Amino acid sequence: MKVCTDACIFGAFVAGQINKKQLMAESIIDIGTGTGLLSLMVAQKTTGIIDAIEMDEAAFEQAKHNFEESPWRERLNIFNSDARLFYPRKKYHCIISNPPFFEGDLKSANYKKNTSKHDTTLTLEQLLYVINRLLAPNGTFALLLPYHRVDSFIATALSSPYFLNELLLIQHTKEHPFFRGILFFSREETTVAGNELAIKNEDGSYTIEFIRLMEDYYL
Repeated sequence: MKVCTDACIFGAFVAGQINKKQLMAESIIDIGTGTGLLSLMVAQKTTGIIDAIEMDEAAFEQAKHNFEESPWRERLNIFNSDARLFYPRKKYHCIISNPPFFEGDLKSANYKKNTSKHDTTLTLEQLLYVINRLLAPNGTFALLLPYHRVDSFIATALSSPYFLNELLLIQHTKEHPFFRGILFFSREETTVAGNELAIKNEDGSYTIEFIRLMEDYYL
């Protein structure tokens, strides 16, 4: 799978929020890490131990290689496991996930792409169940979701109960509709901090906000 801009935004934003809000993040877990992009981006800006789960063997091997070649290898662990069957002996302060989220949408002929992009293996409801089991009482979790599933997931999370603390809506330009949402949840009810991010200006250049967010990651 190629590295997507929205996944890069997610990694940068999560790392930034952990530092900005001084969130407890001594132990972090990345559910469905793919090739390890999110874990590597968060490792660059935090000091916690990061466990990553990936059930696809080829992606697991690629993430493992990427972790071993990184400057943060001592803080990165990778497990070839289905998240639903993963039972560590600890709870996590922060859970992050870019899940397979195109439920019921048109699928491609490529099985691996279907598994990574569509929730044929892990639905959002199942993911929430896993989060319930792994998250520390005072922990937070963050997800990257398609915009059309943001409201429904917030409603589902509230019944757990989790409260939305932070929301970033992403659009290609100010003239385009939102296409992704980054959501932070915890068990503490707070005032929701809502923000918007346009990736590009009308002339095709990157916006100042996007450049500032990505400047420590993009060459």
